[in-house]
Amino acid sequence: MKISAKIFPWDDPLVFDSGNWSLEVGDVVIVNIDSGTESGVVEKINIKDEEKVLNITRKATLVDLEIIEKNKKKSEDAVSICRGLVNKKKLEMKIVNARFSFDGGRIIFSFIAERRVDFRDLVKNLSKQFQRSIRLQQIGSRDEARGKGGFSVCGRELCCIKFSGNLKSVTTEDAKVQQMGQRGSERLSGLCGRLKCCLGFESEQYRKNLAKMPKVGESFIIEDKKGKVVELDVLITEVVVEFEDKSKKKVHIRELKT
Repeated sequence: MKISAKIFPWDDPLVFDSGNWSLEVGDVVIVNIDSGTESGVVEKINIKDEEKVLNITRKATLVDLEIIEKNKKKSEDAVSICRGLVNKKKLEMKIVNARFSFDGGRIIFSFIAERRVDFRDLVKNLSKQFQRSIRLQQIGSRDEARGKGGFSVCGRELCCIKFSGNLKSVTTEDAKVQQMGQRGSERLSGLCGRLKCCLGFESEQYRKNLAKMPKVGESFIIEDKKGKVVELDVLITEVVVEFEDKSKKKVHIRELKT
């Protein structure tokens, strides 16, 4: 049976062959990947049509779980130490997370930065401090939210967690085409401070609808009366037409005649 397991909070799940282990969603497993021995959490079971499949070493034992918990506690101290070094060196970066590999040989520090940062000296200092292999991994604000978890204003789990895979880039144009550009950044932004992922879900359909619709200000004949388009409802391809007597009517675009 093939399963997918999440190894790192910001990365896509990897696919494994469960072998003779009986696994369920939420189980912790010990695996060997290119970087060494790691622990992961099963996200899906019965995965199909995956070419690259790795093998699971074992389902985590009580001893394994104790090691994982100890590593989490050590990670909190590691973050604090790393942030202190970053402040001392005045590096423009935000340390988000530290993760000890299951075998204890590596520490991965995740950070956010607006621009390129030369952290070579920082890595040297961290290696000397912890006597371990050090890796710094740059992530985005959306990745940070994905790692921390939470719920959006809609009451549902954050899209970046609910839907695995690479996060789609969302632009202000996605908001404008859905007639939401005027709502203000505070209503369009998610917990990460970026535009909400859900703005990208329907934007393509809005664009297709908008391509078929008239522009505001165009004139048409409706029921033998001349009027001009004053509003667009892109989702249902309807427009509001205002007539010369200032009365208005909402009609579908198929009713418009020049």
